[in-house]
Amino acid sequence: MAEDRLVRVRALLDAVRAEGRTALTAPEGKVIADAYGIAVPGEELAADVDEAVACAARFGQPVVMKIVSPDIPHKTDAGGVVVGVEGASAVRAAFHEIVGNARAYDPRARIVGVQVQELLPPGQEVIVGAVTDPTFGKVVAFGLGGVLVEVLRDVTFRLAPVAADEALAMLDSIRAAEVLRGVRGAPPVDRWALAEQIRRVSRLVDEFPEIAEVDLNPVIATAQGAVAADIRVVLAGSQPPPRRRYTRDEILASMRRLMQPGSIAVIGASAESGKIGNSVMRNLVDGGFAGEIHPVNPRADDILGRKAYRSVADVPGEVDVAVFAIPARFVAAALEEVGRKRIPNAVLIPSGFAETGEQGLQDEIVAIAQRHGVRLLGPNIYGYYSTWQDLCATFCTPYDVKGGVALTSQSGGIGMAVLGFARTTKTGVSAIVGLGNKADLDEDDLLTWFAEDPHTECVAMHLEDLKDGRAFVAAARETIVRKPVVVLKAGRTAAGARAAGSHTGALAGDDAVYDDILRQAGVIRAPGLDEMLEYARGLPVLPTPRGENVVIITGAGGSGVLLSDAVSDNGLSLMEIPPDLDASFRAFIPPFGAAGNPVDITGGEPPSTYEATIRLGLEDPRIHALILGYWHTIVTPPMVFAELTARVVAEFRERGIEKPVVASLAGDVEVEAAGQYLYERGVVAYPYTTEKPVAVLGAKYRWARAAGLLGGGS
Repeated sequence: MAEDRLVRVRALLDAVRAEGRTALTAPEGKVIADAYGIAVPGEELAADVDEAVACAARFGQPVVMKIVSPDIPHKTDAGGVVVGVEGASAVRAAFHEIVGNARAYDPRARIVGVQVQELLPPGQEVIVGAVTDPTFGKVVAFGLGGVLVEVLRDVTFRLAPVAADEALAMLDSIRAAEVLRGVRGAPPVDRWALAEQIRRVSRLVDEFPEIAEVDLNPVIATAQGAVAADIRVVLAGSQPPPRRRYTRDEILASMRRLMQPGSIAVIGASAESGKIGNSVMRNLVDGGFAGEIHPVNPRADDILGRKAYRSVADVPGEVDVAVFAIPARFVAAALEEVGRKRIPNAVLIPSGFAETGEQGLQDEIVAIAQRHGVRLLGPNIYGYYSTWQDLCATFCTPYDVKGGVALTSQSGGIGMAVLGFARTTKTGVSAIVGLGNKADLDEDDLLTWFAEDPHTECVAMHLEDLKDGRAFVAAARETIVRKPVVVLKAGRTAAGARAAGSHTGALAGDDAVYDDILRQAGVIRAPGLDEMLEYARGLPVLPTPRGENVVIITGAGGSGVLLSDAVSDNGLSLMEIPPDLDASFRAFIPPFGAAGNPVDITGGEPPSTYEATIRLGLEDPRIHALILGYWHTIVTPPMVFAELTARVVAEFRERGIEKPVVASLAGDVEVEAAGQYLYERGVVAYPYTTEKPVAVLGAKYRWARAAGLLGGGS
């Protein structure tokens, strides 16, 4: 049956191609719909007015009549659609009206006839479709349909093909999901039938990559089913060349030698202060890299106490990494020598390639690298840091605080912001990597390595684009089951939608697709640079929660309200406090305080009240995470609060009770030191803000859910 379906659709698409067309007619669309089980109304093609009358009579009800022309893809724009036609005279009039409008719209258009279609009963109008995204390939879409589709833009996207459960999840991913469940007395729609429309469209575009777009708009969803009133299929003009793919073992082999090298050659090394080649050499030498460092410079004998070589070919023994610090115009020739010496990695610091319009020069070095099996990092980068190897292969400031956060950036400026943040906050890093133009190595290569790297606990990536979105999603899915991945995607633009030829295409703006697909991959998307860095800093600090029950304990009612808002904003759930737990909290707080959630202990309470309520929150297994709102008073000074909180949290962790605890500190400048004290002891704490600690906790929860680590809890 499947083979027959593929044969029928293949024959149809080949025939359309043979005619030099890219848009299928409505009857051709129905052939595809029937082959894939996409529910559409009954319809017939009438070549003349008498056939139209006969077709309408066979349906025995009001009909919809539509122009059929391979040259008129947008039938409504041409006045080629009439709805609710009933009776022979009305059918004749509609036929002549439609054909006349079409000829006036495009006198040269070939008119095949008029499609006579059953009129669907009223229901909820939605849109189901698929587009070819330049980053992610085939993407299926679902959202509200009808006249408001491009106004409300309430649409969600997934990589195609989708499984049945993913298709059902899409129904709940739009803002108006409640409408589908039935509102104001309306019955709920047939969710399974609607999900099947999504799934079948996704399978169609997956099995036939030459299909650029599919549009079912509107789909009429009722309690009895979901039927596409119109199907539009557009073929791609051409297929992009396939990207070269590397196996996981190949990626790990080259990345291991890049991130844990035993020998590095610096091409363009210099003894002259102020030169990039001198800065790279100094950082390698002064940073304490224990491997061999070989300067390459044809006009020097010795650089920083190391023997210099005229060519990389003259360097003795194996070399793992060649760092380029020479002008762009000399890179190709030097890369040939690197390839002949069988060096597996080239780190290209120079600019002057695709980013300045020199695409040809970049294509040349990529071809050389592929011919010799050399992986390229860059060009146009600041270099990279691998702190656990004491490796600083960059012309920027050194950094040597070892830790569990791996940071990458496409931009040098963002890379230096990463460096400054890490230094200021004492965030230990396992690596900082510049990607630049991404002529070869990109985020999916790095994710494949960082997923395996025992020194890396969290990965944070700034990116402007992805070369291969599907490879990134595959690598991210492998990584997030072990450690969080945070992404800051720059460029929130829908410019890619301008050239789209369908409703679905017009809705698939770059950022909308990125947002949904990154979520589908389990990645935590950061809204800005500060959030990316704070998530990366905080996620390794917080234990993984075991359930969804969050409790706020606060010394200030106003902070409690703001913290509650932040909980809602970050997709968290305030626990419904059961009566026995409510009574337990009330035993520790004054009569004018408030139990419930938030637990308001009031501002005048001594340290013992904070300690008792925090202990209760950690002790009770029904509570899975704590948010603390501290208010600076003389009764409980900031450092007293910090010390007691850290002590209690540490005590419970020694007992095997680990829950994420975050804190918001309101007060005078002393709260800054208190916040830092808490952070260093496993409590994510911030002064002067109620939003940040909850946002970090929300990010931890998003990762835990995506990784399937949240238990039900009791």
